[in-house]
Amino acid sequence: MGRIVVIGAGLGAMAAAARLAVAGHAVTVYERTSTYGGAVGRFERDGFAFDTGPGLLHLPAVYRDLFVKTGKKPLEECVDLSQVDPAARHVFADGTRVDLPNASRAGTVAALDAALGAGAGERWGDFLVRAREAWDRTRRPLLEEPQPADPKALAREPYPALKAGLLRRPTRTLAQVGGRELRDPRLVALLDAYAEAYGFPAATAPASAAVLPYMEQTFGSWYVAGGIRSLADAVYERCRERRVEFVFGTEVTEVVEKDGRAVGVELETGGVVDADHVVSGVPVPAFYRDQLVGWEGSEDWARHQVLGTSRVTVHLALRGAREEGAAHRTVVHAEGGRPTVTVLRPDDPALRPNAEHEAVTVTATVQTLPARDWQEHAGLMVEAAGRAVPGLAGRLLWRHVRTPDDVRADTGAAEVPGPALAGARGVLLPAANVSPVPGLYFAGGWSHPGGGLAHAGMSGALVAGLIVEGAGFRGSQ
Repeated sequence: MGRIVVIGAGLGAMAAAARLAVAGHAVTVYERTSTYGGAVGRFERDGFAFDTGPGLLHLPAVYRDLFVKTGKKPLEECVDLSQVDPAARHVFADGTRVDLPNASRAGTVAALDAALGAGAGERWGDFLVRAREAWDRTRRPLLEEPQPADPKALAREPYPALKAGLLRRPTRTLAQVGGRELRDPRLVALLDAYAEAYGFPAATAPASAAVLPYMEQTFGSWYVAGGIRSLADAVYERCRERRVEFVFGTEVTEVVEKDGRAVGVELETGGVVDADHVVSGVPVPAFYRDQLVGWEGSEDWARHQVLGTSRVTVHLALRGAREEGAAHRTVVHAEGGRPTVTVLRPDDPALRPNAEHEAVTVTATVQTLPARDWQEHAGLMVEAAGRAVPGLAGRLLWRHVRTPDDVRADTGAAEVPGPALAGARGVLLPAANVSPVPGLYFAGGWSHPGGGLAHAGMSGALVAGLIVEGAGFRGSQ
C-alpha cells in the first residue's frame, strides 16, 4: 500500500497509526521527545507515580473500537478498566458537599435534592433534557464524521431556546444557562466546573458546552488501573504489534511539498523522508504558526481553536493511608481567593510505595497569559485540596509542580485544547482532519473533534478512514 509518516506519538496520532498499519500501509512515527503518549505522561519519584495528564477516561467505547479494529485482544484484556463511583464529589464554597453517582441521572437528581434542597435535582434534570437536545443535534457532525468542508452550519447555537410567554428567548452562553435555568449558585458552580475544566470560561463559553456534563453523566467516568499512562502503553504496544515503526528523539521541522501536495517530511538532522501521506499529530499552532488564519479566512489555511488556557498540576506524596470513604475525584470549588481544583485520589497500589502512603494529584485550569508565579498558585491549589483530603498539610512529604512550561515541553504547546463545540460563531471548532494541502492530515487534540482522550482517539479513526477510503469517507454509521 502506501508509505505514511506520522508526526508525533500522542494518543490520536498512535490511534491513526495503528489503524493505517492494519489497512496495509507502512507507517513510521517520528517523535521529538524520548517517549510516546504526548500529554499522557507519568511522573515517578520515591515509589510514587502520577499521571501528568488526564486521570480519568470518558467514552471508553472509542478505545474499545480501536482495539477491536486493530487486533485480536480487546481493550479489557490489555488494560483493567473500572467505573468510578461516585463519579465525583463536589465541595462548594459554602461548605455543602454532594456525591454524584456514575452514569445515573435518577441518582444524580436524588443526590442534588438531598444535598442542595428539594427542587435542585429537578432543575438539573430538566437542564440535562435540553443538553441532550444539543447533543443529538451535534453528535454526528462534531464527533463521528469528518468536519464538513463548509463548517458554518456548526457555528449556529444548537442549545434550545427557552420559551418566555409566547416567545422563545435564545440562550447563547453557558452563563445564561446557569442564570436562567439553574439559579442556585451551587448548581451554577457545578455546571461551570464542567466547562472550565476544559478551558471554557462560563461567561464566554457557548450554551452548547452543556453537552460536556451531559456526556459525562450519561456515559460515565472510568479509571485505568496503573493510571491513564497504562492506556498509552497499551496503544503503543498495539502499534508495535501492527509493525508501526517509532523513531524517538527526532523532530520533524517541515512538511515537504511538491506540486502543491505533501510528499514527505524534513527532519532536524536535515534528512528528508518520502511519504505518500503525512499525518500531523502535533499542535497546529506550534507547527504551522506562520500559516494560521482565523475563522473568516479558514478556507485558505488551517483554522485552530484558541483558548489561551493551560493547566497547573501538583503531585502530592502523602504519608498515611487513604481514609475509608474517600472519593476518587473531588472538585473543590473556588473559595476565599483559592481556585477551583480537581483532586484525584486513586486507590491504586501501583501508584504508591505501600499501603501507608497515598499519591494525590491536584489540577487547576489557568490562563497562560499573563505569566504568574506558578509556585505561589500551586500553594493556593494545595490549600484548596485540603478541603478534600483530611489532614493534608500534616501528611505532606513533598510536592512536585507541573506548569504550562512543562505542558509545552511535553506537547509542543502550553495551551491545552478543548473538545470542539458548536455555536460561538465557529471559533471553538479545531482544525479539520483534512488540511488545505493534499496529502497532509491532522490528528490528535488540536484537530477535529478536539481535545480530550476520547476526542483524540476519534480524530485518529477519522484520519485513518479518510486515507483508506478517500474523500467520500463519512465516519461511523
